[in-house]
Amino acid sequence: MTKQGHVVKKFTGYHAAAIIIAFFAVVVGVNLFMARFALSTFSGTVVDNSYVASQKYNDWLEQARNQKEHGWTVSPALREADKASITITTADGMPLLGAAMEAIAEHPVGRADPFEISFTQTATGEYRSVQPLPEGRWKLKIIISLDDQNMRVVRDIW
Repeated sequence: MTKQGHVVKKFTGYHAAAIIIAFFAVVVGVNLFMARFALSTFSGTVVDNSYVASQKYNDWLEQARNQKEHGWTVSPALREADKASITITTADGMPLLGAAMEAIAEHPVGRADPFEISFTQTATGEYRSVQPLPEGRWKLKIIISLDDQNMRVVRDIW
């Protein structure tokens, strides 16, 4: 006993071992949680086969140059109620009329399976999705076709 009736406990090897074990248990537990979270939210792949993608690169550049020649401007994708809405204008600023437009909606981190969306043109020249778009962030890979002209664009929508 010490002064004023307090008992002083000795710091033993058991105490040191318990502190060290608890410290490393917390570190390992946090690392396991973070690794599990990282692997469940992103697959880690941008393309399935980078070699094949590199073989197609020049073709993709040529397609991009051809698309610029169309003079079309595609607006950002907007969410109106549960539908996606996009406006496409021609080089002179007029709405692009009569185009066919389809898209693949993908969740940015793969939490949901991709699905197809078709679009119809409204009276104002705007293109609105036929299928509803679930809440959250989506990446729309859009193909626009008019006569023999095609355009591919990617738009994020919240």
